[in-house]
Amino acid sequence: MPGAIPTITVVGGGLAGIAAACALAGSGCRVQLLERRPYPGGRASSYEHPGTGEVIDNCQHVLIGRCTSLIDLYRRLGVLDAIRWYDRFTFLAPGGRPSVIQPGLLPAPFHSSASFLRAPAFSLADKLAIARGLSHFLHGLPPDTDEDFAHWLDRHHQTRRAIDRFWRPVLVSALNEDLDRISVHYAAKVFRESFLLSPQSGRMGIPSVPLSELYNHAIGYIQARGGQVCLRTSVESLNPTPAGWQVVASGQVFSSDAVVLALPFEGMAALLPSLPHNAHSEELATHLAQFEHSPITGIHLWLDREVTDLDHAVLLDTTIQWMFNKSRLQPTHRGAEASYLELVVSASRSLVPMTRQQIIDLVLRELAQFFPAAASATLLKAAVVKEVRATYSIRPGLDLLRPSAASPWPGVFLAGDWTASGWPATMEGATRSGYLAAEAVARALGHARAFLPPELPPTGLMRWFHH
Repeated sequence: MPGAIPTITVVGGGLAGIAAACALAGSGCRVQLLERRPYPGGRASSYEHPGTGEVIDNCQHVLIGRCTSLIDLYRRLGVLDAIRWYDRFTFLAPGGRPSVIQPGLLPAPFHSSASFLRAPAFSLADKLAIARGLSHFLHGLPPDTDEDFAHWLDRHHQTRRAIDRFWRPVLVSALNEDLDRISVHYAAKVFRESFLLSPQSGRMGIPSVPLSELYNHAIGYIQARGGQVCLRTSVESLNPTPAGWQVVASGQVFSSDAVVLALPFEGMAALLPSLPHNAHSEELATHLAQFEHSPITGIHLWLDREVTDLDHAVLLDTTIQWMFNKSRLQPTHRGAEASYLELVVSASRSLVPMTRQQIIDLVLRELAQFFPAAASATLLKAAVVKEVRATYSIRPGLDLLRPSAASPWPGVFLAGDWTASGWPATMEGATRSGYLAAEAVARALGHARAFLPPELPPTGLMRWFHH
Protein backbone atom coordinates (compact mmCIF):
# COMPACT_ATOMS: atom_id res chain seq x y z
CA MET A 1 0.00 0.00 0.00
CA PRO A 2 1.28 3.49 -0.81
CA GLY A 3 3.27 5.47 1.79
CA ALA A 4 3.73 4.31 5.37
CA ILE A 5 2.53 0.84 6.37
CA PRO A 6 -1.02 1.26 7.71
CA THR A 7 -1.83 -0.08 11.18
CA ILE A 8 -5.18 -1.83 11.53
CA THR A 9 -6.67 -2.89 14.85
CA VAL A 10 -9.08 -5.81 14.68
CA VAL A 11 -11.30 -6.15 17.74
CA GLY A 12 -12.49 -9.74 18.28
CA GLY A 13 -10.55 -12.94 17.62
CA GLY A 14 -13.40 -15.16 16.47
CA LEU A 15 -13.53 -16.38 12.88
CA ALA A 16 -14.59 -13.00 11.47
CA GLY A 17 -11.72 -11.22 13.23
CA ILE A 18 -9.19 -13.92 12.31
CA ALA A 19 -10.24 -13.76 8.64
CA ALA A 20 -10.02 -9.94 8.51
CA ALA A 21 -6.71 -9.86 10.40
CA CYS A 22 -5.06 -12.58 8.28
CA ALA A 23 -6.25 -11.06 4.98
CA LEU A 24 -4.94 -7.60 5.97
CA ALA A 25 -1.67 -8.95 7.42
CA GLY A 26 -1.16 -10.96 4.23
CA SER A 27 -1.61 -7.82 2.13
CA GLY A 28 1.05 -5.79 3.93
CA CYS A 29 -0.80 -4.05 6.78
CA ARG A 30 0.48 -4.04 10.36
CA VAL A 31 -2.32 -5.81 12.24
CA GLN A 32 -3.17 -5.70 15.95
CA LEU A 33 -5.72 -8.40 16.82
CA LEU A 34 -7.37 -8.01 20.24
CA GLU A 35 -9.32 -10.87 21.84
CA ARG A 36 -10.78 -10.90 25.36
CA ARG A 37 -10.54 -14.69 25.76
CA PRO A 38 -7.25 -16.55 26.36
CA TYR A 39 -7.51 -18.23 22.92
CA PRO A 40 -8.59 -17.33 19.38
CA GLY A 41 -11.59 -18.85 17.58
CA GLY A 42 -14.46 -17.27 19.53
CA ARG A 43 -17.45 -19.63 19.55
CA ALA A 44 -15.47 -22.13 17.40
CA SER A 45 -12.94 -23.10 20.04
CA SER A 46 -11.93 -25.87 22.41
CA TYR A 47 -10.82 -25.89 26.03
CA GLU A 48 -9.85 -28.29 28.79
CA HIS A 49 -13.09 -29.28 30.46
CA PRO A 50 -12.58 -29.03 34.24
CA GLY A 51 -14.85 -31.95 35.14
CA THR A 52 -13.29 -34.48 32.76
CA GLY A 53 -9.74 -33.22 32.19
CA GLU A 54 -10.37 -33.70 28.45
CA VAL A 55 -9.88 -31.10 25.72
CA ILE A 56 -13.32 -30.68 24.11
CA ASP A 57 -14.79 -28.44 21.42
CA ASN A 58 -17.43 -26.06 22.76
CA CYS A 59 -19.63 -27.55 20.02
CA GLN A 60 -19.05 -29.72 16.97
CA HIS A 61 -18.42 -27.47 13.94
CA VAL A 62 -18.60 -28.76 10.37
CA LEU A 63 -18.32 -27.14 6.94
CA ILE A 64 -19.41 -28.08 3.43
CA GLY A 65 -17.50 -27.93 0.16
CA ARG A 66 -19.39 -24.75 -0.70
CA CYS A 67 -17.62 -22.89 2.16
CA THR A 68 -15.00 -21.41 -0.16
CA SER A 69 -13.93 -18.55 2.14
CA LEU A 70 -13.39 -20.83 5.13
CA ILE A 71 -11.45 -23.30 2.97
CA ASP A 72 -9.37 -20.35 1.70
CA LEU A 73 -8.65 -19.32 5.31
CA TYR A 74 -7.63 -22.90 6.22
CA ARG A 75 -5.31 -22.95 3.20
CA ARG A 76 -3.83 -19.60 4.27
CA LEU A 77 -3.21 -20.94 7.79
CA GLY A 78 -1.79 -24.22 6.48
CA VAL A 79 -4.39 -26.40 8.24
CA LEU A 80 -6.43 -27.68 5.29
CA ASP A 81 -5.05 -31.19 5.83
CA ALA A 82 -6.64 -31.22 9.31
CA ILE A 83 -10.12 -31.37 7.69
CA ARG A 84 -11.57 -34.81 6.91
CA TRP A 85 -14.09 -34.83 4.06
CA TYR A 86 -17.17 -37.05 3.76
CA ASP A 87 -19.69 -37.40 0.95
CA ARG A 88 -21.67 -40.20 2.60
CA PHE A 89 -24.42 -39.33 5.12
CA THR A 90 -26.08 -41.96 7.30
CA PHE A 91 -29.60 -41.25 8.57
CA LEU A 92 -30.48 -43.73 11.34
CA ALA A 93 -34.03 -44.56 12.35
CA PRO A 94 -34.72 -45.88 15.88
CA GLY A 95 -33.83 -49.57 15.79
CA GLY A 96 -30.66 -48.67 13.91
CA ARG A 97 -31.83 -49.12 10.29
CA PRO A 98 -29.59 -46.91 8.11
CA SER A 99 -30.51 -44.76 5.10
CA VAL A 100 -27.30 -43.76 3.33
CA ILE A 101 -27.35 -40.71 1.06
CA GLN A 102 -24.31 -40.38 -1.20
CA PRO A 103 -23.41 -39.27 -4.74
CA GLY A 104 -23.64 -41.79 -7.58
CA LEU A 105 -22.89 -41.64 -11.29
CA LEU A 106 -25.69 -39.27 -12.34
CA PRO A 107 -24.89 -35.58 -12.98
CA ALA A 108 -25.98 -32.82 -10.57
CA PRO A 109 -28.71 -32.17 -9.43
CA PHE A 110 -29.46 -35.92 -9.61
CA HIS A 111 -26.11 -37.11 -8.19
CA SER A 112 -27.62 -38.43 -4.93
CA SER A 113 -30.99 -39.57 -6.27
CA ALA A 114 -30.17 -43.27 -6.64
CA SER A 115 -29.23 -43.57 -2.95
CA PHE A 116 -32.15 -41.33 -1.95
CA LEU A 117 -34.64 -43.56 -3.81
CA ARG A 118 -33.31 -46.61 -1.92
CA ALA A 119 -33.47 -44.92 1.52
CA PRO A 120 -35.84 -46.89 3.81
CA ALA A 121 -36.35 -43.86 6.11
CA PHE A 122 -38.82 -42.38 3.58
CA SER A 123 -41.95 -43.78 1.91
CA LEU A 124 -42.60 -43.20 -1.79
CA ALA A 125 -44.97 -40.34 -0.87
CA ASP A 126 -42.21 -38.75 1.26
CA LYS A 127 -39.68 -39.07 -1.58
CA LEU A 128 -42.02 -37.51 -4.13
CA ALA A 129 -42.80 -34.64 -1.75
CA ILE A 130 -39.08 -34.00 -1.07
CA ALA A 131 -38.20 -34.11 -4.79
CA ARG A 132 -41.05 -31.69 -5.53
CA GLY A 133 -39.89 -29.37 -2.74
CA LEU A 134 -36.24 -29.39 -3.87
CA SER A 135 -37.26 -28.67 -7.49
CA HIS A 136 -38.32 -25.16 -6.36
CA PHE A 137 -34.67 -24.33 -5.66
CA LEU A 138 -33.23 -25.49 -9.00
CA HIS A 139 -33.39 -22.08 -10.67
CA GLY A 140 -32.18 -20.01 -7.73
CA LEU A 141 -33.14 -18.79 -4.27
CA PRO A 142 -36.53 -17.33 -3.33
CA PRO A 143 -36.36 -13.81 -1.84
CA ASP A 144 -36.28 -13.23 1.92
CA THR A 145 -39.91 -12.37 2.72
CA ASP A 146 -41.85 -12.55 5.99
CA GLU A 147 -42.81 -16.21 5.32
CA ASP A 148 -41.14 -18.80 7.56
CA PHE A 149 -40.02 -22.19 6.27
CA ALA A 150 -42.57 -24.22 8.27
CA HIS A 151 -45.30 -22.28 6.44
CA TRP A 152 -43.53 -22.82 3.10
CA LEU A 153 -43.38 -26.61 3.71
CA ASP A 154 -47.07 -26.62 4.54
CA ARG A 155 -47.88 -24.60 1.42
CA HIS A 156 -45.90 -27.09 -0.70
CA HIS A 157 -47.75 -30.08 0.76
CA GLN A 158 -44.80 -31.82 2.40
CA THR A 159 -45.62 -35.04 4.26
CA ARG A 160 -45.17 -35.17 8.02
CA ARG A 161 -42.36 -37.73 7.75
CA ALA A 162 -40.57 -35.78 4.99
CA ILE A 163 -40.56 -32.79 7.35
CA ASP A 164 -39.51 -34.75 10.45
CA ARG A 165 -36.85 -36.91 8.77
CA PHE A 166 -35.46 -34.70 6.01
CA TRP A 167 -36.27 -30.99 6.06
CA ARG A 168 -36.03 -30.53 9.85
CA PRO A 169 -32.85 -32.56 10.63
CA VAL A 170 -30.90 -30.93 7.80
CA LEU A 171 -32.06 -27.37 8.51
CA VAL A 172 -32.03 -27.35 12.28
CA SER A 173 -28.44 -28.59 12.32
CA ALA A 174 -27.34 -26.26 9.48
CA LEU A 175 -29.06 -23.09 10.74
CA ASN A 176 -29.55 -23.85 14.45
CA GLU A 177 -33.17 -22.76 14.45
CA ASP A 178 -36.66 -24.25 14.36
CA LEU A 179 -38.51 -24.40 11.05
CA ASP A 180 -41.09 -21.77 12.05
CA ARG A 181 -38.30 -19.25 12.74
CA ILE A 182 -36.20 -19.78 9.60
CA SER A 183 -36.13 -17.50 6.55
CA VAL A 184 -37.22 -19.33 3.36
CA HIS A 185 -34.31 -17.72 1.49
CA TYR A 186 -31.66 -19.26 3.79
CA ALA A 187 -33.46 -22.60 4.05
CA ALA A 188 -33.41 -22.76 0.24
CA LYS A 189 -29.71 -21.82 0.25
CA VAL A 190 -28.87 -24.78 2.50
CA PHE A 191 -30.70 -27.31 0.32
CA ARG A 192 -29.57 -25.88 -3.02
CA GLU A 193 -25.92 -25.85 -2.00
CA SER A 194 -25.87 -29.10 0.00
CA PHE A 195 -27.96 -31.29 -2.31
CA LEU A 196 -28.29 -29.78 -5.79
CA LEU A 197 -25.33 -27.69 -7.02
CA SER A 198 -22.63 -30.37 -7.27
CA PRO A 199 -21.32 -33.42 -5.39
CA GLN A 200 -18.33 -31.34 -4.21
CA SER A 201 -20.55 -28.52 -2.93
CA GLY A 202 -22.35 -30.75 -0.42
CA ARG A 203 -19.35 -32.69 0.94
CA MET A 204 -19.03 -32.34 4.71
CA GLY A 205 -15.71 -31.39 6.31
CA ILE A 206 -15.00 -32.24 9.95
CA PRO A 207 -11.87 -30.98 11.77
CA SER A 208 -9.66 -33.88 12.93
CA VAL A 209 -8.08 -31.75 15.67
CA PRO A 210 -9.63 -29.64 18.48
CA LEU A 211 -10.88 -26.30 17.10
CA SER A 212 -8.44 -24.08 19.03
CA GLU A 213 -5.59 -26.04 17.46
CA LEU A 214 -6.84 -24.94 14.03
CA TYR A 215 -7.23 -21.27 14.90
CA ASN A 216 -4.05 -20.95 16.98
CA HIS A 217 -2.25 -21.02 13.62
CA ALA A 218 -3.65 -17.51 13.02
CA ILE A 219 -1.39 -16.16 15.78
CA GLY A 220 1.77 -17.33 14.02
CA TYR A 221 0.45 -16.16 10.64
CA ILE A 222 -0.14 -12.61 11.89
CA GLN A 223 3.10 -12.41 13.90
CA ALA A 224 5.17 -13.66 10.95
CA ARG A 225 3.84 -10.68 8.96
CA GLY A 226 4.80 -8.06 11.55
CA GLY A 227 1.52 -7.99 13.46
CA GLN A 228 0.62 -8.79 17.05
CA VAL A 229 -2.12 -10.79 18.74
CA CYS A 230 -3.18 -9.69 22.24
CA LEU A 231 -5.25 -12.29 24.11
CA ARG A 232 -7.09 -11.58 27.40
CA THR A 233 -7.50 -8.03 26.08
CA SER A 234 -10.96 -6.45 26.48
CA VAL A 235 -11.87 -3.35 24.52
CA GLU A 236 -13.17 -0.45 26.60
CA SER A 237 -13.56 2.39 24.09
CA LEU A 238 -12.72 3.77 20.66
CA ASN A 239 -11.68 7.40 20.30
CA PRO A 240 -11.23 9.27 17.01
CA THR A 241 -7.88 11.06 16.50
CA PRO A 242 -6.73 13.36 13.64
CA ALA A 243 -4.82 10.39 12.15
CA GLY A 244 -7.39 7.63 12.74
CA TRP A 245 -8.51 5.91 15.93
CA GLN A 246 -7.24 4.99 19.36
CA VAL A 247 -8.54 1.73 20.75
CA VAL A 248 -8.37 1.51 24.54
CA ALA A 249 -8.26 -2.12 25.72
CA SER A 250 -7.28 -3.58 29.12
CA GLY A 251 -5.48 -0.36 30.02
CA GLN A 252 -3.43 -0.24 26.77
CA VAL A 253 -3.84 2.22 23.90
CA PHE A 254 -3.64 0.93 20.32
CA SER A 255 -3.22 3.64 17.66
CA SER A 256 -4.77 2.70 14.32
CA ASP A 257 -5.34 4.02 10.82
CA ALA A 258 -8.51 1.91 10.72
CA VAL A 259 -10.43 -0.44 12.99
CA VAL A 260 -12.40 -3.61 12.27
CA LEU A 261 -15.00 -4.43 14.93
CA ALA A 262 -15.45 -8.20 14.57
CA LEU A 263 -17.77 -8.81 17.51
CA PRO A 264 -20.92 -10.88 17.97
CA PHE A 265 -24.07 -8.77 17.77
CA GLU A 266 -24.46 -8.53 21.56
CA GLY A 267 -20.79 -7.48 21.90
CA MET A 268 -21.31 -4.79 19.28
CA ALA A 269 -24.43 -3.55 21.09
CA ALA A 270 -22.47 -3.37 24.36
CA LEU A 271 -19.67 -1.33 22.73
CA LEU A 272 -21.99 1.17 21.02
CA PRO A 273 -22.39 3.58 23.98
CA SER A 274 -18.59 4.13 24.05
CA LEU A 275 -18.53 5.16 20.36
CA PRO A 276 -19.32 8.62 18.92
CA HIS A 277 -23.07 9.08 18.65
CA ASN A 278 -24.78 9.93 15.33
CA ALA A 279 -28.00 9.15 13.44
CA HIS A 280 -26.46 6.07 11.80
CA SER A 281 -25.23 4.67 15.11
CA GLU A 282 -28.73 5.11 16.51
CA GLU A 283 -30.15 3.12 13.58
CA LEU A 284 -27.52 0.40 14.13
CA ALA A 285 -28.53 0.19 17.81
CA THR A 286 -32.20 -0.20 16.81
CA HIS A 287 -31.34 -2.98 14.36
CA LEU A 288 -29.05 -4.81 16.81
CA ALA A 289 -31.84 -4.86 19.39
CA GLN A 290 -33.89 -7.03 16.99
CA PHE A 291 -31.34 -9.87 16.81
CA GLU A 292 -31.97 -12.92 19.01
CA HIS A 293 -29.87 -15.92 20.04
CA SER A 294 -30.51 -19.60 19.44
CA PRO A 295 -28.80 -22.21 21.67
CA ILE A 296 -26.87 -25.40 20.86
CA THR A 297 -26.13 -28.16 23.36
CA GLY A 298 -23.22 -30.57 22.96
CA ILE A 299 -23.20 -33.71 25.07
CA HIS A 300 -19.81 -35.46 25.35
CA LEU A 301 -19.84 -39.09 26.50
CA TRP A 302 -16.91 -41.38 27.29
CA LEU A 303 -18.07 -45.03 27.32
CA ASP A 304 -16.12 -48.14 28.28
CA ARG A 305 -16.60 -49.79 24.86
CA GLU A 306 -17.15 -49.03 21.19
CA VAL A 307 -20.86 -48.73 20.44
CA THR A 308 -20.69 -47.95 16.69
CA ASP A 309 -18.19 -48.04 13.84
CA LEU A 310 -19.82 -45.04 12.14
CA ASP A 311 -17.84 -41.78 12.11
CA HIS A 312 -21.05 -39.74 12.30
CA ALA A 313 -24.79 -40.14 11.80
CA VAL A 314 -28.04 -38.18 11.73
CA LEU A 315 -30.37 -39.64 14.38
CA LEU A 316 -34.05 -39.48 13.44
CA ASP A 317 -37.18 -39.07 15.60
CA THR A 318 -35.22 -38.15 18.76
CA THR A 319 -33.95 -35.13 20.71
CA ILE A 320 -30.37 -35.87 19.58
CA GLN A 321 -29.86 -34.80 15.96
CA TRP A 322 -26.25 -35.79 15.27
CA MET A 323 -23.77 -38.29 16.63
CA PHE A 324 -20.07 -37.60 16.04
CA ASN A 325 -17.73 -40.47 16.94
CA LYS A 326 -14.74 -38.47 18.17
CA SER A 327 -12.75 -41.68 18.83
CA ARG A 328 -12.71 -42.14 15.05
CA LEU A 329 -12.65 -38.48 13.97
CA GLN A 330 -9.76 -37.17 16.06
CA PRO A 331 -6.44 -39.09 16.05
CA THR A 332 -5.71 -37.95 19.64
CA HIS A 333 -8.70 -40.00 20.84
CA ARG A 334 -7.94 -43.06 18.71
CA GLY A 335 -6.73 -46.33 20.13
CA ALA A 336 -8.33 -45.77 23.53
CA GLU A 337 -10.36 -48.72 24.81
CA ALA A 338 -13.22 -46.39 25.59
CA SER A 339 -15.22 -44.61 22.94
CA TYR A 340 -15.77 -40.85 22.93
CA LEU A 341 -18.99 -39.60 21.33
CA GLU A 342 -20.28 -36.08 20.91
CA LEU A 343 -24.03 -35.71 20.51
CA VAL A 344 -25.42 -32.45 19.20
CA VAL A 345 -28.83 -30.87 19.78
CA SER A 346 -29.25 -27.67 17.77
CA ALA A 347 -31.92 -25.06 18.55
CA SER A 348 -31.88 -26.74 21.98
CA ARG A 349 -34.31 -24.48 23.86
CA SER A 350 -35.97 -27.53 25.45
CA LEU A 351 -32.64 -28.57 27.06
CA VAL A 352 -31.65 -25.16 28.47
CA PRO A 353 -33.75 -25.48 31.68
CA MET A 354 -32.79 -29.15 32.21
CA THR A 355 -30.06 -30.21 34.65
CA ARG A 356 -26.84 -31.85 33.47
CA GLN A 357 -27.97 -35.23 34.82
CA GLN A 358 -31.41 -35.02 33.18
CA ILE A 359 -29.76 -34.35 29.82
CA ILE A 360 -27.26 -37.22 30.24
CA ASP A 361 -30.06 -39.65 31.22
CA LEU A 362 -32.16 -38.55 28.22
CA VAL A 363 -29.39 -38.98 25.63
CA LEU A 364 -28.21 -42.35 27.01
CA ARG A 365 -31.80 -43.62 26.71
CA GLU A 366 -32.04 -42.31 23.15
CA LEU A 367 -28.59 -43.55 22.12
CA ALA A 368 -29.53 -47.14 23.02
CA GLN A 369 -32.42 -46.97 20.51
CA PHE A 370 -29.86 -46.66 17.69
CA PHE A 371 -26.83 -48.51 19.06
CA PRO A 372 -27.85 -51.50 21.22
CA ALA A 373 -24.28 -51.78 22.62
CA ALA A 374 -24.82 -48.41 24.33
CA ALA A 375 -27.42 -49.99 26.63
CA SER A 376 -24.82 -52.24 28.28
CA ALA A 377 -21.92 -49.75 28.11
CA THR A 378 -20.67 -48.07 31.27
CA LEU A 379 -20.51 -44.28 31.21
CA LEU A 380 -16.99 -43.33 32.37
CA LYS A 381 -17.44 -39.56 32.27
CA ALA A 382 -19.60 -36.95 30.58
CA ALA A 383 -19.72 -33.25 29.82
CA VAL A 384 -22.72 -31.13 28.84
CA VAL A 385 -21.96 -27.83 27.11
CA LYS A 386 -24.88 -25.45 26.68
CA GLU A 387 -23.97 -22.67 24.25
CA VAL A 388 -26.92 -20.39 24.96
CA ARG A 389 -25.57 -17.70 22.61
CA ALA A 390 -24.41 -20.14 19.93
CA THR A 391 -25.79 -18.30 16.89
CA TYR A 392 -28.23 -15.58 15.98
CA SER A 393 -31.67 -16.63 14.83
CA ILE A 394 -31.98 -16.31 11.01
CA ARG A 395 -35.61 -15.18 11.09
CA PRO A 396 -37.61 -14.15 8.01
CA GLY A 397 -36.85 -10.55 6.98
CA LEU A 398 -33.72 -10.27 9.14
CA ASP A 399 -31.54 -9.53 6.09
CA LEU A 400 -33.04 -6.02 5.98
CA LEU A 401 -31.33 -5.31 9.32
CA ARG A 402 -27.90 -6.78 8.61
CA PRO A 403 -25.34 -3.99 8.03
CA SER A 404 -22.58 -4.02 5.42
CA ALA A 405 -18.91 -3.73 6.41
CA ALA A 406 -19.24 0.08 6.36
CA SER A 407 -20.00 1.45 9.84
CA PRO A 408 -21.53 4.71 11.13
CA TRP A 409 -17.94 6.00 11.73
CA PRO A 410 -15.32 6.74 9.05
CA GLY A 411 -12.33 4.42 9.35
CA VAL A 412 -14.27 1.83 11.38
CA PHE A 413 -15.58 -1.34 9.72
CA LEU A 414 -17.91 -4.11 10.86
CA ALA A 415 -17.48 -7.89 10.64
CA GLY A 416 -19.27 -10.82 12.25
CA ASP A 417 -21.62 -13.57 11.08
CA TRP A 418 -24.57 -11.22 11.75
CA THR A 419 -23.43 -8.64 9.15
CA ALA A 420 -24.54 -8.80 5.50
CA SER A 421 -22.32 -11.64 4.28
CA GLY A 422 -24.97 -13.35 2.12
CA TRP A 423 -24.67 -16.35 4.45
CA PRO A 424 -26.47 -17.33 7.67
CA ALA A 425 -24.82 -17.80 11.10
CA THR A 426 -22.08 -20.22 10.08
CA MET A 427 -18.27 -20.37 10.12
CA GLU A 428 -18.43 -19.51 6.40
CA GLY A 429 -20.66 -16.48 7.09
CA ALA A 430 -18.22 -15.24 9.74
CA THR A 431 -15.17 -15.77 7.49
CA ARG A 432 -16.84 -14.04 4.53
CA SER A 433 -17.72 -11.07 6.73
CA GLY A 434 -14.06 -10.80 7.79
CA TYR A 435 -12.88 -10.86 4.18
CA LEU A 436 -15.53 -8.28 3.19
CA ALA A 437 -14.40 -5.99 6.03
CA ALA A 438 -10.76 -6.40 4.91
CA GLU A 439 -11.80 -5.45 1.35
CA ALA A 440 -13.59 -2.33 2.72
CA VAL A 441 -10.46 -1.36 4.71
CA ALA A 442 -8.24 -1.80 1.63
CA ARG A 443 -10.60 0.37 -0.45
CA ALA A 444 -10.62 3.09 2.23
CA LEU A 445 -6.81 3.06 2.21
CA GLY A 446 -6.86 3.55 -1.56
CA HIS A 447 -5.71 0.05 -2.46
CA ALA A 448 -8.62 -2.07 -3.68
CA ARG A 449 -8.10 -5.79 -3.05
CA ALA A 450 -10.35 -8.81 -3.46
CA PHE A 451 -10.10 -11.33 -0.63
CA LEU A 452 -13.29 -13.33 -1.21
CA PRO A 453 -12.38 -16.41 -3.29
CA PRO A 454 -14.53 -17.41 -6.29
CA GLU A 455 -17.65 -19.47 -5.59
CA LEU A 456 -17.65 -23.20 -6.31
CA PRO A 457 -19.18 -23.60 -9.81
CA PRO A 458 -22.26 -25.77 -10.34
CA THR A 459 -21.65 -29.01 -12.26
CA GLY A 460 -23.67 -31.33 -14.49
CA LEU A 461 -27.11 -30.10 -15.47
CA MET A 462 -27.03 -27.45 -12.70
CA ARG A 463 -24.91 -25.30 -15.04
CA TRP A 464 -28.06 -24.73 -17.10
CA PHE A 465 -30.19 -23.93 -14.04
CA HIS A 466 -27.64 -21.52 -12.55
CA HIS A 467 -27.96 -17.78 -12.96
